[in-house]
Amino acid sequence: MSDSSLARPSPLLLPVVLLATFMELLDVTIVHVAVPSIRDDLDAGPGAVELVVAGYVLAYACTLICGARLGDRYGYRRLFVLGMVLFTVASAASAAAPSVSVLVAARVAQGIGGGLMNPQVLSTIQCAYAGASRTRVFGLYGATMGVASIAGPLLGGLLVTADLAGLGWRLIFLVNVPVGVAVLAAARVLPAGRGSATPLDCAGAGLITLGLGLLVLPLALGAQQGWPAWMWCCLLGALLVLGLFSLVQAARGRAQRETLLHPSLLRDRSAVSGLIVVLLFYVGIASFSYFFSVYQQAAGHSALHAGLAFSPFAVAAIAGSRSADILGRRLGHRLLVACGTVLACCMAVLAAAVRVADVAHHPFAGAVPLLTGGFAFGCFTAAGFSVVLANVTPEAVGSASGLLPTALNVGGALGITGAGALAPAAGGATGFSHVLVFDAAAFVLAAVAACHLPRRTADVNLTKETSAP
Repeated sequence: MSDSSLARPSPLLLPVVLLATFMELLDVTIVHVAVPSIRDDLDAGPGAVELVVAGYVLAYACTLICGARLGDRYGYRRLFVLGMVLFTVASAASAAAPSVSVLVAARVAQGIGGGLMNPQVLSTIQCAYAGASRTRVFGLYGATMGVASIAGPLLGGLLVTADLAGLGWRLIFLVNVPVGVAVLAAARVLPAGRGSATPLDCAGAGLITLGLGLLVLPLALGAQQGWPAWMWCCLLGALLVLGLFSLVQAARGRAQRETLLHPSLLRDRSAVSGLIVVLLFYVGIASFSYFFSVYQQAAGHSALHAGLAFSPFAVAAIAGSRSADILGRRLGHRLLVACGTVLACCMAVLAAAVRVADVAHHPFAGAVPLLTGGFAFGCFTAAGFSVVLANVTPEAVGSASGLLPTALNVGGALGITGAGALAPAAGGATGFSHVLVFDAAAFVLAAVAACHLPRRTADVNLTKETSAP
């Protein structure tokens, strides 16, 4: 670590990195409620509009791991600023896009900017805080990620409905610009630390980028495109390329050469198990939040109504995140088991309520499971990321910083794809109830996976010290 990482962190550091995290993750989902407006305004076909959504997710997911290692080599603050500049400029280009092709290109650039920026946040937190302070900050980071991932439909609905100055859907991108400028103005408070000056594993970077691209592209577009043969070829290619990546990493490790993923991370039981839990958990969350909005709008409600209907879940998630620290100290890894179990029960109850009362027209019928599930979700996001990162060594910070959001995004893509195969089959309330059963199963699997986390993770998390103030 550089010496700059040993200084006491500025009071502005946490607001800066959390605001950046919120903004980039918000852009994954905020565009969902604006799709009809974009299609009508730009006279875009279904395939082009799908790329507006998928282009960001694809570029973001493919950049995260390489972005983390670039931060290790060239400095976390430098990569954070580079990513934020690209994200902000691309947001302005998205807001001003005269055609759907320009909008797709701008969204891809936005995703690359977010992928460069996001891993530096975790690395910066690991460098700047220690002990109980780091635990608290990781909890705030996880809560920010969780709220951002579900706040998109609500904020998107508000902005599209507001239609300030006749801008309509363009507001969802334009709002990023002043926020990005403010974050850049305060970015000097970030420590300029880096984990290692060793050369980047270019072969590993190329393979992981290609493999993730071949995986995420069909997951993002397959359901809408009807799963043509080339998409199945992409999935097969993804398995082959990612398998080759694993072999190359193992060979480089045996030869004691630099690897893209630090070997100590893959030997860390809590990190590997935690990544699996996060992936499974976001299979359920992403599909639930996405198809909840689809269900509301299919019932004839506006984007704003769809967002407001989801607000009990979002508000309860904030309350849950604030309670996670106390509950985590008492329960340790059992808190994650409980969160998965509670969410599975809430999805099952909500599935029954949707079939019996049609929650789209009787919102109070789903209030209790939404509030309860939101609270459990908030607890998970605030505590889960601390568990994953509890025992990560300083040398593996970059790898962990890239893998964690990658697992989140791949889980989300898997969830929307898997649930999407069920929703069109019946449509309406029946189709959404099938999605909820799918989500319940995902949360059950996440709870089972959480049972295998180290039992003393919470204690390690509170006492572990590395280079810090």
